[in-house]
Amino acid sequence: MARAGAGGLRRFKRVEYERLVEAGVFGPDDKIELIGGLLMVREPQYSPHATAITLALHALQAVFGAGWLVRPQLPIALDDDSEPEPDVVVVRGHVRDYAEAHPTSVALIVEVAQSRLAFDRGDKASLYARAGVADYWIVNLIDRLVEVHREPQLAHARYGWHYGSVRLARPGESVTPLALPGAALPVVDLLP
Repeated sequence: MARAGAGGLRRFKRVEYERLVEAGVFGPDDKIELIGGLLMVREPQYSPHATAITLALHALQAVFGAGWLVRPQLPIALDDDSEPEPDVVVVRGHVRDYAEAHPTSVALIVEVAQSRLAFDRGDKASLYARAGVADYWIVNLIDRLVEVHREPQLAHARYGWHYGSVRLARPGESVTPLALPGAALPVVDLLP
């Protein structure tokens, strides 16, 4: 296990975190995720937030179809120090493909942001860009739009990476997943 660093912070590796979960130290009610070696409390589930997650889940299931799995608030094995639980993630395959291990490669990550918009734009975006996630969307409930983050690149950011392209898509417009260039999801379908 990692030792306490500056300020008394204790960093965990993903394998250590998974052992703690398996041992029952953390359960589903703890609402935490491993981000950059630190245990972070996930965003509270206000009603608009929960509704937006459900809307995104249904919209993405409708367009992705067979051969794809749309997972709500389930872990992904991002790297040795991170096991986030994005609000919605799209991966190739079927449910049983991940019976032994969490997905390590994703086609799309969607975070719904209300109280932690700055965190999702900053720390989470940097983390996802560093992991090579090519398509990251933020359903921004404050400004009522979808932020489409693409083109991961090195930068002076929390985890050394950021997205070089950020498109703001408003109601009346559509967003298209990189993995399905022929699909178009109306932004209004993702907003409560």
